[in-house]
Amino acid sequence: MSTISQDTIAPVSYALAAKDADAFSDALCGSFREYGFAVIADHGVDQTAIDRAIADTKAFFALPEPVKRQYHQTGGGGQRGYTPFGVEAAKGAKDVDLKEFWHRGRDLPEGHRYEAVMPRNVPVAEIETFDETTAGLFNALDEMGGTLLKAIARHLDLPEDWFVPAVNEGNSILRLLHYPPVDADPKGVRAGAHEDINVITLLLGAEEAGLQVKTRTGDWLPINPPPGALVVNVGDMLQRLTNHVLPSTTHRVVNPPKERMGFSRYSTPFFLHFNPDFEIATLPQCVSAENPDRYPSPITAHDYLMERLREIRLA
Repeated sequence: MSTISQDTIAPVSYALAAKDADAFSDALCGSFREYGFAVIADHGVDQTAIDRAIADTKAFFALPEPVKRQYHQTGGGGQRGYTPFGVEAAKGAKDVDLKEFWHRGRDLPEGHRYEAVMPRNVPVAEIETFDETTAGLFNALDEMGGTLLKAIARHLDLPEDWFVPAVNEGNSILRLLHYPPVDADPKGVRAGAHEDINVITLLLGAEEAGLQVKTRTGDWLPINPPPGALVVNVGDMLQRLTNHVLPSTTHRVVNPPKERMGFSRYSTPFFLHFNPDFEIATLPQCVSAENPDRYPSPITAHDYLMERLREIRLA
């Protein structure tokens, strides 16, 4: 398999979705089938909104450690608020990841049926615009994710709006990530090899390199989306729903080379999730004699999420 980068994987223009829905669906899902991810050019998310959210992200992680830890939600599985450095680990990994992060989720009205499993967002007092800018980025990526799911539905011979009632109140997460500078001999890596739990992940480009994807041949190859583009990858929930027709990709964030060890890395992945009570049952059109059903027993999205959170030490 050739190197995964913009030079070898043709980027799909987000603008194409409005001009030729079938062509956009074919290009996007063709890339998913081959690599488990796609590069989306011209994503349309307002750059000012991105810049403001990232500036507030950097300001939060620059706060003193005791201040940040006040926002840690003990027993919450890391679903909202702050998760300190060295807590999360990749499934089966010996060492923890070298990162800290913040989770923002969907705002629900009082008394909502999902409030028992989707905690309230945690307001930040020290940074005046933090709640506003992160909510804005969450909403922009949530909207874009809905358009991508329409294209995926087309590819799977489903009604274009098939995913709408499955994700319209989903337990989606905007993760604000900070990988601090590392020393000359760190124990562990910034993010160990893993697959994402959710339906699809939308990832804006990071200032510092490090993201790598595992190819079919077992090689690790870098992904560095160019300015104005983002990476979208299939998560395990969609892989399960499609019986691996759309595969989830193993990826990691490696430690920087010596000359970049003194620099932090910031990243803002958006994990798009199903509604908690959505039943993940294999689509019949994704089952054949050559591809028998790997998941004959359905599972709700919430049960699957909690199973996986326990595996990565967050619950």
